[in-house]
Amino acid sequence: MSFDLFLERIHRQRVLPVLRLGSADEALAAAQSLLRQRLRVIELTATTPDWMNVLRKLQTAVPDDALVGLGSVVDEATARAAVDAGASFLVSPWPSPTVRAVARDAGMPFLEGAFSPGEFAAAAERGPVKLFPAHVGGPQMLRSLLALLPDAVVVPTGGISLHDVTAWLSAGAHAVGVGSDLLRPGAAEVLRPLLEDPEVLP
Repeated sequence: MSFDLFLERIHRQRVLPVLRLGSADEALAAAQSLLRQRLRVIELTATTPDWMNVLRKLQTAVPDDALVGLGSVVDEATARAAVDAGASFLVSPWPSPTVRAVARDAGMPFLEGAFSPGEFAAAAERGPVKLFPAHVGGPQMLRSLLALLPDAVVVPTGGISLHDVTAWLSAGAHAVGVGSDLLRPGAAEVLRPLLEDPEVLP
């Protein structure tokens, strides 16, 4: 998958689910539930128990147009294991030259984590940025960073609720990473207009 197509897919979806769950069964059930809601790009995290088997099972069970990547990738060994398990993309929580190199060698999309302005600027020169933990600075932090680097492609993640997604999009986010809030009761009703209604976009 090319970077451009990956970025187009997550931009169109607006919300990037980030699955950080306590068991493999929970992760499988959550992913399948989100797929039924027409979310076709999903990030499983490497902190999920038995994530390799979860990733392999999802790769054989998801629709052909779905992409399942691995996040919280912090070292080369995990990155290589993710590639071997069929991940569609990789995500790191902070700058990681080794993970970046594995993604590059595999021809795989990569979101590189950053938080400080220096990390953000360096990551933005290389490609898309995962702003993490995004809730610490909030949408205003993203506005300030994009005022200096308006062409940066940014996916804020960490502590973001579904109700905050529109504020992040208005601040210039390319898409918004959302975790456990996607799985709470009533989330589908909040998510539906984000996926279907063009009026929620800035």
